[in-house]
Amino acid sequence: MSTNHRQFVSIASAVPGVKSLELLEQRKRYVPKGVSNNTPIFVEKAEGALLYDVDGNVFLDFVGAIGSLNAGHCPPEVVQAIQKQAELYLHTCFHIAMYEPYVQLAKKLDEITPGNFEKKTIFLNSGAEAVENAVKIARKYTGKTGIVSFTRGFHGRTLLGLSLTSKVKPYKFNMGPFAPATYKAPFPYPFNRPASMTEEEYADFCLKQFEDFLYTEVAPEEIAAVIMEPVQGEGGFIVPPKSFVQGVYNICKQHDILFIADEIQTGFGRTGTMFATSQFDIEPDLMTLSKSIAAGLPISAVVGRAGIMDAPGPGEIGGTYGGSPLGCVAALAVIEMMERDDLPGKSKIIGDKIRSFFIDLQNDVPHIADVRGLGAMCGIEFVDPVTGKPSKELVANCVKACYEEGVIVLSAGVQGNVLRFLTPLVITDEQLQEGLDIIGEVLRKLVPAKSTMGV
Repeated sequence: MSTNHRQFVSIASAVPGVKSLELLEQRKRYVPKGVSNNTPIFVEKAEGALLYDVDGNVFLDFVGAIGSLNAGHCPPEVVQAIQKQAELYLHTCFHIAMYEPYVQLAKKLDEITPGNFEKKTIFLNSGAEAVENAVKIARKYTGKTGIVSFTRGFHGRTLLGLSLTSKVKPYKFNMGPFAPATYKAPFPYPFNRPASMTEEEYADFCLKQFEDFLYTEVAPEEIAAVIMEPVQGEGGFIVPPKSFVQGVYNICKQHDILFIADEIQTGFGRTGTMFATSQFDIEPDLMTLSKSIAAGLPISAVVGRAGIMDAPGPGEIGGTYGGSPLGCVAALAVIEMMERDDLPGKSKIIGDKIRSFFIDLQNDVPHIADVRGLGAMCGIEFVDPVTGKPSKELVANCVKACYEEGVIVLSAGVQGNVLRFLTPLVITDEQLQEGLDIIGEVLRKLVPAKSTMGV
């Protein structure tokens, strides 16, 4: 493959290369197949939006560890904060011997999350663990058990997380029975809006469906909380109408139901603001945070109204490794970096460029049926223009061909026909354009021209 016109991508050998193939054999021997892998490469180092594999290949990363690296790979100030902390102490368990970074980070999150009220924060290890604890807190505070999530939502792979998650394969198939008192309400899918409805009428229709749900599936008096992704992630990067989100939020208030915003993927600048719920003008009672909170270190959080967060007694929430010192100092450095460099503002610019590129590409690739997103959380849905069926195979082939050409991308959607973009927000304009150009080249090769399809 010629790379003369490429400044960043450099494929020195076939992908996967010799060293990656050797490691793949060991991976097959020692790691279960249930742990999926998007690309058959092994990373040697990474920086910014670039990945370097063990065979000398250089890739543009448009996935960012599934949205965990909004601050990019190995930001120097974050690495320095981790190194400095590692020289002092690695772990004491906050339950046994407390440490200042935990409290500092809790204070910072209380200040920057939506809601002009007193908040408190608990730290955990993963997004799923944050969801589990948010549910525990909500049940403890309300004395009610029911938890409502939404179709196409994703809330983790633990038992309760799967109970709230909507996608069956590969997550839930043959994994039941699931946790009781969990319910799924219909969620808007603007791409599938009936042609006879305006956007406003469709939003009203979806809200009416939610109201009907409270009569047909579970009574409001039984519901402790509603949990919602402000923009659905795994479900296909679906942006709901603002009036729908506000309507559900207001219904929750009317019935003393807590509103949990799952900002695990949308948080920390991804959607153009530090947190997506700010764009929907709501103030969640509880928020779950993780992924990009600490540039890839495993830490998560539940932030919420102080009175709600104080409902559990000592020992009822927490965990041995929750809020590790390394994760706390990394998160503080990430937030400082995001505020200093206005990464949420840059997210808007990145997202505009991605969506504009694919709107233009529709002229050559008629399978591009919908271009959507909020900030740099962008989804491109592919549908066969002749049959109207989701183009899952095309997206899978695109993902494969892209990493062979040096760009790592990822699919999404319950039918796998959405190409999703989670580029690090530190990506340069030149890197972004080069990656998009390569994806465009791949898609033009995979899809026949309009003129040959009779379109």
